[in-house]
Amino acid sequence: MSLSVNHLLGIRNLKRQDIELIFQTADTFKGVLQRPIKKVPTLRDTTIVNLFFENSTRTRISFELAEKRLGADVVNFSASGSSVSKGETLIDTVNNILSMKVDMVVMRHSASGAPHFLSKHIQVPIVNAGDGINEHPTQALLDAFSIRERLGSVAGKKVAICGDIMHSRVALSNIYCLKELGAEVTVVGPPTLIPKHMAEALGVNVSYNIREALEWCDVANVLRIQLERQNTPLFSSLREYSLAYGVNKALLDSLKKEIVIMHPGPINRGVELSSDAADSSHSIILNQVENGVAIRMAVLYLLAGKKPELAV
Repeated sequence: MSLSVNHLLGIRNLKRQDIELIFQTADTFKGVLQRPIKKVPTLRDTTIVNLFFENSTRTRISFELAEKRLGADVVNFSASGSSVSKGETLIDTVNNILSMKVDMVVMRHSASGAPHFLSKHIQVPIVNAGDGINEHPTQALLDAFSIRERLGSVAGKKVAICGDIMHSRVALSNIYCLKELGAEVTVVGPPTLIPKHMAEALGVNVSYNIREALEWCDVANVLRIQLERQNTPLFSSLREYSLAYGVNKALLDSLKKEIVIMHPGPINRGVELSSDAADSSHSIILNQVENGVAIRMAVLYLLAGKKPELAV
């Protein structure tokens, strides 16, 4: 078996069997990561460039760790301090890098659709590490993988995605991934942070009441308020938002059942999620971080054209 795509540009491009193959491969790599020697030489003849035109900490480090665990040669590129600041175009930047015989590109960009544009002009596999407010496919894969690990499966589970839905590429990729795997999804947040017609367009439930959403769900994926993407104020203040939509331990303890709490990071502690909730037994946030390396190892491995039977 192999992936049906040559690039990982978004979840909407994947079939269910692609997602399941990535999960099966990640299961094997997670076993590798538990060993004293956490490296395999499967991509030792491969050079991967991380093209980050937008700031990142967790995603960039996770990809770099995944690449090095696979034995790949890694080149890190940051737009700040590069010729991009002098007006060099995206195509010229990438072509200059590819002329150095790079085999794969991992790309994050503030413009929605940038990886899709690039895929039409270059021949090597591209992994979308987040494009604008469009998609963040590896985050959605690791989130669903983490739910599967904690609850046994994704199918039939009720997942609430809470917070800034309008500006979140994580929300969109999660909706595509969860629905493809058979989960039921509710988005919850202030009306100003949920796009109109979302229920009809994506087949999700919409709620404006955080308690009702938490009482309904098995899993709550709490999103950060993305102030940097908001051109105008969409709620009165962070304090008011926290009081109306923040998830804290007292709220979780008042529910009639125990639910799983997730967060893609970075957490604005005390805003969308309190410290006592983030660090509680409900939380699988650190599991998400750990699973991110295994999922990204699987994606890179499969896109490199390797057979899924791993010699590890």
